[in-house]
Amino acid sequence: MTPDRLTAGGSYLRFMPKPTPPPKRPDLRRTTGSRAEEICAKRLRREGWWILERNWRIRLGELDLIARKGPVLAIVEVKASHTGLFNGPTSPAFAVGPNKQRRLRRLASAWIASNGRRVAFQEVRFDVIGVLFNRDGSLAEYDHIENAF
Repeated sequence: MTPDRLTAGGSYLRFMPKPTPPPKRPDLRRTTGSRAEEICAKRLRREGWWILERNWRIRLGELDLIARKGPVLAIVEVKASHTGLFNGPTSPAFAVGPNKQRRLRRLASAWIASNGRRVAFQEVRFDVIGVLFNRDGSLAEYDHIENAF
């Protein structure tokens, strides 16, 4: 194709190359959340937990971590934030309100219905782990609330 093309009206159209889009910046929330989940998974493993699932997702939503230790199955919600942010609760762990709790219960029921036969457990609990990072990215606070709701 030539750079110019004659149209039916006798005028020329100039073909311009498409501008290249700017490079995508990493999503800070997703990056922070992934780092926090990785820290939580490592700590739980050190404490003897088996991580059965990470980021289990269905149409209804997502479960961050599903872990098992002995007869206990823990559904773990990970919340992360950075120091110096003045919106939200004082600790990220307190950011799981009643609506989120209801959603996590529904998601846990769905996971158990589809995977409960392959995993032996006697008790289900919901844990919330809050991870707070300093502005430089270092870990400032790790708050694990067992049986949070």
